Amino acid sequence: MTLAADTTEAVPFNKLLEHVIRSPGREPSPQPVHLSLPNGAHHRMLSDESAGYVAPKFEGKEKQMEQVMDQIEQIGFVPAEFIETETSWFYNDLGIDDMYFQTETVAAIVNHVLSLYAAKVAAYARDDKRLEIRLDKEAADHAVCIDTSKPGISIMDGPRYEQRIDEKYLNPSVPTNSYRVETFRSAGKLPGDSEQQLRCYFVYKCQFANPNPAPEETSLDVIGDKTFLQKATANTKELYKEVIKNAVARTGPVIEMFEIEASREKRLVIAYRQGSAMSLFSALSDLYHYYGLTSSRKYVEQFSNGITVMSLYLRPLPLSLATARHPPIEASIHQIMKEVSLLYCIPQNKFQAHFASGRLSLQETIYAHCVWVFVGHFLNRLGSEYTSLHSLLDPTNSVHAEILSKIKRRLRTETFTADYILEIIHGYPDLVRALYLAFANTHYVQTRGERDDFLPTLSYLRLQVDKIMTDDELKSLIGKSVANEHHEMVMTAFRVFNAAVLKTNFYTPTKVALSFRLDPSFLPEVEYPQPLFGMFLVISSEFRGFHLRFRDIARGGIRIVKSRNNEAYSINARSLFDENYNLANTQQRKNKDIPEGGSKGVILLDVHHQDKAKVAFEKYIDSIMDLLLKPSSPGIKDPIVDLYGQEEILFMGPDENTADLVNWATEHARVRGAPWWKSFFTGKSPKLGGIPHDAYGMTTLSVREFVLGIYRKMNLDPSKVRKLQTGGPDGDLGSNEILLSNEKYTSIVDGAGVLVDPNGINHDELIRLAKKRAMISEFNTSKLSPEGFRVLVEDVDVKLPSGEVINNGMIYRNTFHLRGGHHFDTFVPCGGRPESIDLSSVGKLIIDGKSTIPYIVEGANLFITQDAKLRLEKAGAILFKDASANKGGVTSSSLEVLASLSFDDKGFIENMCVGDDGSVPQFYSDYVKEVQSTIKANAYLEFEAIWREHQQTRLPRSTLSDTLSIAITKLDEELQKSDLWDNVALRHSVLRDALPQLLIKKLGLETILQRVPNNYLRSIFGSYLASRFVYEFGANPSQFAFFDFMSKRMAKLTLQEQPRVSPSPTAQLTNGLNGIHIVNGINGSAGTNGIKEAHAIKEVHAIKEAHGVKEAHPNGINGAAA
Repeated sequence: MTLAADTTEAVPFNKLLEHVIRSPGREPSPQPVHLSLPNGAHHRMLSDESAGYVAPKFEGKEKQMEQVMDQIEQIGFVPAEFIETETSWFYNDLGIDDMYFQTETVAAIVNHVLSLYAAKVAAYARDDKRLEIRLDKEAADHAVCIDTSKPGISIMDGPRYEQRIDEKYLNPSVPTNSYRVETFRSAGKLPGDSEQQLRCYFVYKCQFANPNPAPEETSLDVIGDKTFLQKATANTKELYKEVIKNAVARTGPVIEMFEIEASREKRLVIAYRQGSAMSLFSALSDLYHYYGLTSSRKYVEQFSNGITVMSLYLRPLPLSLATARHPPIEASIHQIMKEVSLLYCIPQNKFQAHFASGRLSLQETIYAHCVWVFVGHFLNRLGSEYTSLHSLLDPTNSVHAEILSKIKRRLRTETFTADYILEIIHGYPDLVRALYLAFANTHYVQTRGERDDFLPTLSYLRLQVDKIMTDDELKSLIGKSVANEHHEMVMTAFRVFNAAVLKTNFYTPTKVALSFRLDPSFLPEVEYPQPLFGMFLVISSEFRGFHLRFRDIARGGIRIVKSRNNEAYSINARSLFDENYNLANTQQRKNKDIPEGGSKGVILLDVHHQDKAKVAFEKYIDSIMDLLLKPSSPGIKDPIVDLYGQEEILFMGPDENTADLVNWATEHARVRGAPWWKSFFTGKSPKLGGIPHDAYGMTTLSVREFVLGIYRKMNLDPSKVRKLQTGGPDGDLGSNEILLSNEKYTSIVDGAGVLVDPNGINHDELIRLAKKRAMISEFNTSKLSPEGFRVLVEDVDVKLPSGEVINNGMIYRNTFHLRGGHHFDTFVPCGGRPESIDLSSVGKLIIDGKSTIPYIVEGANLFITQDAKLRLEKAGAILFKDASANKGGVTSSSLEVLASLSFDDKGFIENMCVGDDGSVPQFYSDYVKEVQSTIKANAYLEFEAIWREHQQTRLPRSTLSDTLSIAITKLDEELQKSDLWDNVALRHSVLRDALPQLLIKKLGLETILQRVPNNYLRSIFGSYLASRFVYEFGANPSQFAFFDFMSKRMAKLTLQEQPRVSPSPTAQLTNGLNGIHIVNGINGSAGTNGIKEAHAIKEVHAIKEAHGVKEAHPNGINGAAA
């Protein structure tokens, strides 16, 4: 359905469609949520007779009723003259259908009738004469709850049956164990009470026609519950079939409304995926009560394809209960529909009590909930002591930075716990309302002015009644209203939040989670010295998450963090932003060879939703896309107020707990019409154009280049090198390191345990395990020498060949890399926990001031802390850190992104997507080889640069790694801003060298320049020149080094490439270098023996030939085909 075109006659003070700041030309975005629109072309009217359910007639009802009266008479509690009237009232006046009477036993019905009569008697003993009935009964496969209820009122105390039904039956429902709900409101009033009615709830366990259908199955005869199929009218079945079909095709809920013929009653139907909205059933009651409506009937139906459908029959409150603030149902029903997606995002927010009581609106309470999350992460609670310490230490020194990070974690004490912040906000609902009005005044969009089909919500109506305060006025109001300094800090954070939000999907009628694009400038520099470029905050009931990036063009993985218990969750929540910031910062240093800066996304699952990883990931991705894509249709994807005003593209990849979800994200971006869907995620299936790192050993190729570099410089024969490796043949990095290696493995540690053989572990058996991706628990121990042994984590009291007894295999595995008694020449961590070697344990690897392991290449991220690395280097170890050694994966991902940006959709599918039959395009095979060569060349260049710098300066290699990264990053940023980019000939010359030659040969440079975004090309230009310069001249070259470097490149430009009339190359270079600052080098001079890239690549090939490393490794790393 679509809204009819209209023109706005009167322009209200709020934002109108044509006033919304947004980038032109972005592609359309179909909705993840289906929302029917009022006055649409397919508006439907239901006749009352065909609207819902018809219970099969219970033929034995009259006979059963006689039996019930007989038993009541025998009990003797009800006077004889009342037995028939009480029983008849129960059977005929409460709206209970025949299914209940057919299901329940006579004894159970007798019990219910007696309970209701007892409640009436008890009411006469009360001073207020109020009738209060609380009745519930639970059996193995069904439950009954009966409660007194005043229409349109949410009861905050009492049994809260709807919340209990949500928690016990609806929230845990899965296709294999689902429950359906029917609830009715009695038509008549209760005796002696003119306002109260009875509300009856009936819960039944589902019995599906087919318990295991295909997920996309929509035939009700296949997926329906047997009772539903028996009771539902033909009209209801047709209606449900349509909404289920829509729900299967979407991420979020389907929201439909139907008129009831000759009645003001409306039927609201909501369909969504099981488990994607917890406690929505009870939350909906608070929503329609807020707008002055009540329900006559409600149904919750489950289907075995995993879809839940709720059907609510809503009507206005009786005149005696209605108030002037409630809009007519014809208007409020559309407001409710619009807010269902807000409720779907957070069904039970932290301020639900204020909403249920009518003190605050749904928007105001969910706004407060979001700011509560924000405050918990960003309330500055480190104090002046941390600032003083920060000023004494050098944050650019990696050791000092690590110390500051640890102290910051310790100083973040429990002064402002989440509960304390919540308590403070709860105390100031009037302040919340005033602060919300300022937020709404900025971000609410009325697409058609006063004639908008979606009438503004009650919160918006306040914008026209209540005064919108300026920030200074809000500051003054907070100062006057709060009780103390702590309260002022918390409430002031609302102002910080309002000022930071650049765009949000808060007012988009269809959404699955709430997303906010924030301006990160509010972050204190003392805590976060490296400024962020972009920041997204995403909030849902199942999770909270951030996406942080240090540059406009940036890439990094998305990880999901799980928590074992409440304590672990509290720790994870407190450190969530800092962990995300540090991960993105590390990625920034690692990405020095590629055009993308560093970014990272972290999703923290709520403590009660640890099983919702897939749901959380899908909502996180979809809600961020809401802020990246142009809306497609008013009322479905309304325009958003975009204070950033520029197009944004994010590049993401897999990380912890998300590797199996990236295919969905890629496909979802395509379905939503994202023009960059091909490049949105790396790590996807080869069938979607992905280049899997593990299949082609991308990360290992970089690590291996550093290992080979040490052997080359030290003139070592790899076959005689004794090697220790953590991370075994079952892992990506570990298995590929084994497949590429020809050293003498003497020890391997993996998840299964420890494998040792001082005479060398059988290489053929290791290769077998690596190809199979199996743990060392599957190693054939008959192939060990007499001195060899294996200890598994489950082993106890194992006697080694030396006579030593190992009491606990798990402890032995965890500490093996720190134990003495074994001799190793090389240690390559390819797996293991972060900080496995830290300052407190590194002493075990140093004897008499000398490192027991002379050569270490850190393949696994963060395996050794920075201070421990420096201790090892001081003790003589030659050590290369993770940020340098394992950058192959990010290089592969970057080149995968570049290919996807360069091809159009047709060319991408033809050249980069492996066929369903496994056929690999020739271009794909050749491109993978070029990616592998680029990884090795980049690793070679960095190894040589670090080695040379260490020889010249004697600074630790792990420090030089960071120094080079920072130097490349800073120079890259300056180059992108310089005038050098404007020199077209130079630009083309650099890009010809920087871009993969296969892409240029296939598409041509001009085509690539047309298709790849300009800011991405600038990033390629800057990163290529910066990395090549720093690798050649070091991190601190002379002030003339860069001029010399660029002069040589300018001299390469042919006369044909120069414009007909232009300044000399030297003059162009002088103009272009404005604003680029190169500091004096070490000892006042630059390194003169810098390597050239062509020489580097040539030497890489020579190394490969010398060590027998081929492009397509015979032991399993693919050089061409998957």
